[in-house]
Formats: sequence, C-alpha cells, structure tokens
Amino acid sequence: LFLSFFSRLIFGTLYPAYYSYKAVKSKDIKEYVKWMMYWIIFALFTTAETFTDIFLCWFPFYYELKIAFVAWLLSPYTKGSSLLYRKFVHPTLSSKEKEIDDCLVQAKDRSYDALVHFGKRGLNVAATAAVMAASKGQGALSERLRSFSMQDLSTIRGDSSSTGPPSVTVRTSSKQSQPKPSRSASEGTGSSGKR
Repeated sequence: LFLSFFSRLIFGTLYPAYYSYKAVKSKDIKEYVKWMMYWIIFALFTTAETFTDIFLCWFPFYYELKIAFVAWLLSPYTKGSSLLYRKFVHPTLSSKEKEIDDCLVQAKDRSYDALVHFGKRGLNVAATAAVMAASKGQGALSERLRSFSMQDLSTIRGDSSSTGPPSVTVRTSSKQSQPKPSRSASEGTGSSGKR
C-alpha cells in the first residue's frame, strides 16, 4: 500500500510535473501537448481510483496493477497516455463538449447564487447577533448611567437643600440592588454627620 502510494507520487506526479515544467520552459509544443494529454488521463485515473480503491482493494495485485498502469502511461515506448487520450478521451469530450460547458455554466451560476444567498444569510445572523449584544450592553450601560445619575442627584439634594428628603429615601424607593442603597446610606450618614 505504501509502496504503491510513493511510487505513484514520485512517478505519477513529481516526475511528470518536472518534465511539464521543462516543456513549458523550452516552449516545445510537441512536449507540451504530450504532457497535457498525460495530465488529463492522470486526472481521470485519480478520479476513478477514488472509487476503485473502495470497491476493488481486495482484488489480488490491485496496487501493483495501479503502479504498472502509471508506468504504462508514462512510458515513451507505449505512449499510454497519448493512446488513451486519442482513442477515448478526445472523441468523447468532443462529442459532449457543448453539454459539459452548459452544465459547468449552470453549476457556476448556481454556486454563485448559493454563495450570495448564504452570504446574505450570514450577514443577517451576524447583524442580529450584534444588535442583540448591543441591546444587552446598552441595557447594562443605561442601568449603570442611571445609578450614577441617581447618586449625583442624591448628593446634590443632600448638600443644597436641608428641607428635602435624605438620600436614603431616594435609594430605597428605587429598584436597585442591595449594595447600592447601603453605599448611598453610608454617604447619607456621612453627609448628615458633617452637618
């Protein structure tokens, strides 16, 4: 299994990739066409291999046959990739090219529409989450500001008018938590202690 994997990696992918690079660099059209045919056949082989590995892995010498097939594709004597491309792939793709192009255009349009749809949906979810977080945060902020303003009012009331109610009554009548009235109560006793 590992031998098969590394053999296909080295001889099926890296070796042809290097010679494809040399063909592109030298701008030799004949070599370029040869390696393009190889890559088309190798892509079809890799796609088919995904399924055959599941169903035919029990077959005797299955992995050895895959190594031999890749060697046959690469061999300059057998010209396997060129043979398969010219006999089977090119005629099939030529006859079905219009249908394949139409399917690809439809798939591209559908994927774009789906991407836009899910993008809008994701933005709506994010906006809703941001609004909810802001409203919760705003509630906490307004509560905090209200407590500060009530303290300021009670301090001003306690200092400026001696006839007004003490700050303790302002605090007990509001719906604040327990630590806040005790804090203002200690401020009220502190201000009455000053008088």
